[in-house]
Amino acid sequence: MCQSIGQMSQRADDDMDGYLDSRCFPHLSIQKWIPTCLRVCVGMPMRPLDRMLVLMAAMPVFGQGPAVTPDHPWHSPVERQIASEAQRLGQSGFRIEADKIYSLAELVDLAEAHNPQTRVAWESARAQAAGLGIARSELYPTLTAVALMGVDRSEIPLGTRFYRFTIPAFEASLELNYTILDFGARRGRIDAASARVLAANFGFNDVHRKLIYEVQQAYYRLLNASAQETAARSSLANAQAVQQAAEERLKNGLATLPDVLEARSATAQAQYDLQAVLGAEQVARGDLATALGTSASAMIHVQPLSEVPTPESIGETVAQVIDRALSQRPDLQAKVADIREANSQAKEARAAYYPTLSLHASPAVQSLFFEQQNLPWGHTTDLTGGVGLSLNWTVFDGGARKNRLAQAQAQIRQSEAQASATRDEIEDEVWTAYSNLNTAFRQREAATALLDASSQSYAAALESYNYGVRNLLDVTAAQKVLAQARSADILARTQVLATLSDLAFRAADSIQTVQKGSHP
Repeated sequence: MCQSIGQMSQRADDDMDGYLDSRCFPHLSIQKWIPTCLRVCVGMPMRPLDRMLVLMAAMPVFGQGPAVTPDHPWHSPVERQIASEAQRLGQSGFRIEADKIYSLAELVDLAEAHNPQTRVAWESARAQAAGLGIARSELYPTLTAVALMGVDRSEIPLGTRFYRFTIPAFEASLELNYTILDFGARRGRIDAASARVLAANFGFNDVHRKLIYEVQQAYYRLLNASAQETAARSSLANAQAVQQAAEERLKNGLATLPDVLEARSATAQAQYDLQAVLGAEQVARGDLATALGTSASAMIHVQPLSEVPTPESIGETVAQVIDRALSQRPDLQAKVADIREANSQAKEARAAYYPTLSLHASPAVQSLFFEQQNLPWGHTTDLTGGVGLSLNWTVFDGGARKNRLAQAQAQIRQSEAQASATRDEIEDEVWTAYSNLNTAFRQREAATALLDASSQSYAAALESYNYGVRNLLDVTAAQKVLAQARSADILARTQVLATLSDLAFRAADSIQTVQKGSHP
């Protein structure tokens, strides 16, 4: 049996390590060991050192320290509390209607209203607006009310005797402080805070731009996956038709067993491709649901690809799109706001070279009582206080103001360089997106021609095979080419839509038609 705690306490006089003896503690479960330690520390007489050692041994069990050993995971009651709190963080309150077919515009509206990213950016902008209010408050005086009450008692020697003096006092005062002149320091802080508000608002717009793009891309991936499913089922039907024709010809003695096995292999391959497409469609639905801000398991039904209009060309030049992007991109606007902030900070740094004139006024009402031993009470009430002007001018600071101004001017140049770099990146992004869109248009035309040709080739090969003119390998090859052509045609159509949305994303066109309200 385990040694008792009392025996361990006695043993500690000779061997302090006895408290952690591995022959004792492993025989006690956690549920029994903790109460035992608590009873020992509370109810039994122990030396302070003994109590400390027992509590130190218990600390890993309570989970207040690091992991006990490096070869096991660390767990504690706090971990369970965190897990419980994480489970209570539910999804947003909106529900996807299972029987409704959503358009892209409706999905974008849902994402902007319920995706938590917009809430994060919204609260960040509101915090910066509050910071602007704090900066503007420096233009006004501060008024503080102070109330004091106390009793002062002392013994004062007079001659050969001590006399007791008691002075109860009550005072209520107002303290007013106001900076009259600071040569633009406050205005610099206000302008810097205003620039940060602008940058936060532009960042809020950029979050919407990126969210709309994310929804569009997920939507087009889902369109592509759904259409690919239709194409894969058509390809499976074609493969089954070829297999049926081969088996019928085998029955009539017009085909060989290898032909039938080849046809069955093509059918199995088409079934395999269909399952892969079904998996991709499920992933695309989960991505779209996540972009909306709801559970990934939500079933979202969208319009079929055949009902979504596909443009044939773009009516603008790349120069026009670039000019529009440079005037609309919120990330570039945020960089310009950073330049404003840097200029404002430089203005504040220059103001430090000049004096600051402040006003301080403190009117007060005092009520004093006076009691001296063997004498009657005395009392007085009066209006007191003071007013003054303070002129502070730093004559020498070891170069701190000079370096702060140099730092602010360097920040201006850095912000300007960052804005120029962002401008170059925007131009390159628009050029790339515009080129990809033109490539997608040309691929769309080629895919349409490929689908027409492969459809005719498959039909002719199957008909010729039924008449015994072509062999099965020609038919299966034509069937595979037709399946690839169907997939390429769908991919080319969705690629046009995806690259068109990418160009709108790079030019920030997607956020220009969205009406911003007072809520995210």
